[in-house]
Amino acid sequence: MTIAQVSGDTILTAQAGYILLAIFSVLWVSLGLWWGRKAKSYDGFSVAGRNVGLALATATAVATWITSNTTMLAPQFALQLGIWGALAYCTASFGLFAFAPMSGRIRKLMPNGFTAVEFVRQRYGRLGSIPFLIISLFYAITWLVSMTMAGGKLLYVLSGIPYEVGMTVVLGVCVLYTLFGGMYAVIGTDFIQSLIILIGLVVVAIAVLTQVDITEVHHTLQVERPMLLDVLFPAALMALFNNMLFAFGEIFHSNVWWSRAFAMRDGIGPKAYALGGLIWLPVPIVAGFLGLAAPALGIGISQPDTVGPLVAATLLGTGGALMVFIVVFCSLASSIDSLLAATGDLIVNDIAEPLSRSPVNDLIKRRWSSYAVIGLGILAWCLAIPNYGTLATVLFFAGPMVGSCLWPIVGGLYFRWASPIAACSSMVLGSVVGLVAYFTIGWFTASLIGAATSGMVFITTSLIWKDNFNFASLASSSNSELTGPEARLEPVE
Repeated sequence: MTIAQVSGDTILTAQAGYILLAIFSVLWVSLGLWWGRKAKSYDGFSVAGRNVGLALATATAVATWITSNTTMLAPQFALQLGIWGALAYCTASFGLFAFAPMSGRIRKLMPNGFTAVEFVRQRYGRLGSIPFLIISLFYAITWLVSMTMAGGKLLYVLSGIPYEVGMTVVLGVCVLYTLFGGMYAVIGTDFIQSLIILIGLVVVAIAVLTQVDITEVHHTLQVERPMLLDVLFPAALMALFNNMLFAFGEIFHSNVWWSRAFAMRDGIGPKAYALGGLIWLPVPIVAGFLGLAAPALGIGISQPDTVGPLVAATLLGTGGALMVFIVVFCSLASSIDSLLAATGDLIVNDIAEPLSRSPVNDLIKRRWSSYAVIGLGILAWCLAIPNYGTLATVLFFAGPMVGSCLWPIVGGLYFRWASPIAACSSMVLGSVVGLVAYFTIGWFTASLIGAATSGMVFITTSLIWKDNFNFASLASSSNSELTGPEARLEPVE
């Protein structure tokens, strides 16, 4: 299998690409091993001792959210959907803003918690936790596969390194340092990666603006692709709200963000997520401009999800290609490692431990975590190697399911009357209707329709079958198997 060449010759030679790949591979593995020295216990491996401060917490939020999907999908959105496409991706920052106060409540309600599924199991019982666990795992694997694909595509576009080699090395490096360092290694490397990403994006943006005439870009779009400038472009408007609800559901349900809330010191989460959203907000605009500039530059694009790196590298030559390589490599690593660690926690805490017939001690859980990270790496490699579809179509296939989790999480955290029947039915029906929209209308509507359906079902069923949950019972969630029906106590004043 090969990927169609996007332009005549690559900007970097294959030799230069391999050298860069080797340098950063050694760097991340070494840093991961060094930062992961404290990850001997399971608590250290999964939640970094619950003592992460503001600087590291903000950096890991920014680095994790600036994924390959940001640096590569934002330009694709702009190329295909115009101005609204770039702005649509910016709405993902609203998810971080909304999760800021939620992270504080999560930390207060479950001071000893580990995963989002653990919360749903305690809050809604098995009726709610089973569909939520399935959705969480499916989404995590989908996100992991999309970024693994992005690594292979990036290296091929910039240096001609075969897709299979590039995606294997990127994934393998992240598996290695996550395997040995856990959340300590993830957050530590995220701090450096976030600095590199932000500096690199500023440099690329300034360099591109000095070489591209914005007036010419606007004129070309007006003549050749006027729809991209139309403020009433239907598909773009749907994508705007679709992406916003996708981001809300993505952050609210994903253990990537819950595990960080548990890892941060008490009171740090709200500040860190709010600052992270502010820092992240302009990034899709910078990346999206590259997609808008492509038609004016006359660059032929065979795969829309590669337009960002290709435009930057074409305009800026070898230096630009090096910078793009570094930025996207860092954005890939900062998200793949987070997913490996957080999803490994789900497998250990919410599948392996509940199914175990004998008591599970800290040493066993730590060993299971290693097996989970390795297994996830192998699974992601097997699913990414065929290179099906673009990053958008692969990632947003999980959109309806992600959007359907939004209301059960919000309701479960803040309202006593949210019931297990409402949580289960809203997740299942929202996912089904959203997937129908994905296949019959398009990926840019699926999350919107799934979230809307889930919201209506959740509110309606909660009014019919009301609950009376005692939030104080969640504090013991890490030390007992108390589940939904057993936790129906008198309301807490």
